[in-house]
Amino acid sequence: MEILKVSASSNPKSVAGALAAVVRENTSVELQAVGAGAVNQSIKAIAIARGYVAPNGINLICVPAFSEIVIDGEERTAIRFIVQPR
Repeated sequence: MEILKVSASSNPKSVAGALAAVVRENTSVELQAVGAGAVNQSIKAIAIARGYVAPNGINLICVPAFSEIVIDGEERTAIRFIVQPR
């Protein structure tokens, strides 16, 4: 499963394009976000990506989960969104 890292400054349309391309190619992808701004951009990207793949008959679902990751030697809590077609 491919992991796309999303930050608060990520462009939701760009993330949505990458998300749609990976879903068409692999069937599932994981978005990883740390912080409220990154989570916001991730949700926007998922909503936009649904519109990108809907004409192809693909309906996306999203399963959120917590994850512990290490950034610069510090343990942080991330939100992971597992996105896959239904």
